[in-house]
Amino acid sequence: MKYRYLQSLVSTVGAVILAAATTASADPPDFSWSTVVNNTDLMPDAPFNRTFNSYNQPSVNVRGLVVIRARSRGGDGQPATHGIYTRDMAVASSPIIRILDRTSVVPEPNNLDTRFVETPSFPRIDMSSDTIATRGNHQPVWRYIPAGSDETRAGTTGIYTNPFGPLITGAAKLGAVPDFGFFAVPGVEPPTPFDVFPGAPSVTMGGTIVFKGNYTVGGIGKTGVFFRNLKNKAIPSSEGALEPAAGTQSVVRIANNMDTIIPGTTTVFGSTSPPSAAGPQVVFAGFDNEETPTLGGIYLAPLAHKPQLRTLVSIGEPVPGQSASQTFKHLGEGGAFDGRYVGFWGAWGTETRIVRLYCPTEGNKDRIDYCHRQLFCEDGTIEQDPNSTCDVTGCWQEKHVPVNQGIFVHDVSPGRTQVVATTDSGFNEFLFWNYSGKTPCVSATGHGQEGAEDDGEPARWRSSAFVAVSAGVGATFKAAFKAEKADVVGIYLGHGPEQVIETVLDTTMAGQMLDPEAPKGSTITELGLEREGLRDDWLAINAKMGINGGTEEEGMAGIYVTRVPNTPRR
Repeated sequence: MKYRYLQSLVSTVGAVILAAATTASADPPDFSWSTVVNNTDLMPDAPFNRTFNSYNQPSVNVRGLVVIRARSRGGDGQPATHGIYTRDMAVASSPIIRILDRTSVVPEPNNLDTRFVETPSFPRIDMSSDTIATRGNHQPVWRYIPAGSDETRAGTTGIYTNPFGPLITGAAKLGAVPDFGFFAVPGVEPPTPFDVFPGAPSVTMGGTIVFKGNYTVGGIGKTGVFFRNLKNKAIPSSEGALEPAAGTQSVVRIANNMDTIIPGTTTVFGSTSPPSAAGPQVVFAGFDNEETPTLGGIYLAPLAHKPQLRTLVSIGEPVPGQSASQTFKHLGEGGAFDGRYVGFWGAWGTETRIVRLYCPTEGNKDRIDYCHRQLFCEDGTIEQDPNSTCDVTGCWQEKHVPVNQGIFVHDVSPGRTQVVATTDSGFNEFLFWNYSGKTPCVSATGHGQEGAEDDGEPARWRSSAFVAVSAGVGATFKAAFKAEKADVVGIYLGHGPEQVIETVLDTTMAGQMLDPEAPKGSTITELGLEREGLRDDWLAINAKMGINGGTEEEGMAGIYVTRVPNTPRR
C-alpha cells in the first residue's frame, strides 16, 4: 500500500528509552523455499483454464498443509474465479485442492441452491488437524414463511469448515429462522441472528470454530467472541427440514460488550477482536474503547460455558525492555496463539508520527471511487469519504501512529512477556494499512454490496500488525513478523527468549531467490504474513515479484513455504 511519512510530531516523554539488546544477522539466511502455488498454476475445477493471479496471506498447520484464498483474472465477459484452496507441502508433487469457489453450492441449510459469492477474509487452519475455516458471503440460502407473514429469505453470510471431509456450515445468519435457533446469538431473546462475522474465524480441536460475531439488540450494534462445537450429524428435524451436518449444538458466548466485565474492573468491554484458538483455549483482545483504550488487554479463556477470563497483557502495564515508567498504551487485535505463546503488537509513550495514506487504485471499484470522493450511486447522489483530501498528488488521508512500538511474545506458562523487536532496535514500523469496509450505496454502474470484501462496517483505513508464533524446544519460541526498516519491508524471524533476529525475506532481494519462475532481474515487491503462517517449523508467506517499470503481467506472485530451524544461524 502506497504511503509516506510526512513528519514526526514529538510530545514530551518523561524517561529515557532503553534500547533493546537485539542482534540481527549480518547476511540474509539461506532459507530453502518451495512454491505452493504461483501464477503459472491452473486453478482446479475452474472454467476457461484459468490460472491463479493474486493471493491473500496463507495459513499452515504443523503437518505442512497450507490453506489459501486466491483469485484469477476475469476475461471474455466472464467474472474472475475466487476461492479457497489447500495443498499438502509435506507430500512431494501433491495436487492443489479446491475447497470452494464461486461455482460451489453453499452447504446445508440451503433450500435455494445458492452459490458462494465471496470469501471476505483469509482462511485459517487447525494447528493439529487438517480442518480449515473460512467466512463466506452469498445470496440468501433459506426460504421460509414465518407464522402470519409473507415468504422470507435469510442467510447471506456464514462460517464454513470441513472437520468431517465435505464442507459444512459452522455458523450462519439464520438464528431467527425456525429450526435453526442453534445459530442464534446466545443469551438474547427473541432469537437473534448474527449480522456478520468480522475478521477471520479460528478453528481448533478438529471441529470447534471460534469467532467474533456482530449483532443488533434494540437497534444498537453489539459484538462478542463465541465458539461452537460441531458434530457429524445429518438427521431430519420435526418439521422435515434437514439439519446441517454440524448438528444442533448451540453457539456459546466467551465475552461480549453487553455484560462481560473487563477483568479487574467494573467496566463492560466496549470492543472485542477476532480470536485465535489452540487446543481447548482461546486468546482475544478486548478494550473499553477500541480507538483510545484506557482499560482492557489480551485475555485467555477456556472453551467452556461461562469461562473465567485470565489477563495476559493489559493496557497500563510496564513494557518489557523499557524504563519502568513506560506502559502499554495500545495493544494489537491480531494476536497469534499456539497453545502456550501469544505473539502481539504493542505501543507506548506519547510520541507520534504522521503517515500519509494514498487511496487504493486496485481492488473493489466502489471502495476506490469512494476513497477518491467520486462514488456515483444509483439514486443519482455522489458519496465520498469525508476524511479524504485530494490534490495534484492524488487522494489521501493522514493518520497519527505511535513512534514507540514493537512485537512481543507472552509465555502463558510462567506468565511472562518478552521483547521480540521494537522501533528502538533498528525497525521503524510494524503497522501496515489497508482501505476496507462497506461503501454507503450501490454504485450506478451496478457494483453491488453483496459479497463485498468487508465486515459490514463503513469503508475506512485500518492498520494491522502481522506476527505468527510457534513454540520451540524447552522454553524457546520462534516469532515471524512483518516490519519496515529504512523503507525496506521484510519478513523477519525472532528467536526467544534470547533476542536474536534473522532476515527471512525483504524487498531488496531477487525474485528468483524465492521463486525460480520469477522473471530474471525481478525483485520482491510485496510480502504477506498472517497469524497462522508459522506452525512448528513450517513458515508460509505470500509474495509478489516484479521488474521496476514493468507491467504486472511481466511479474510473478504466489504462496511459498520454507522450514525454519529452532536455533538461529550464528
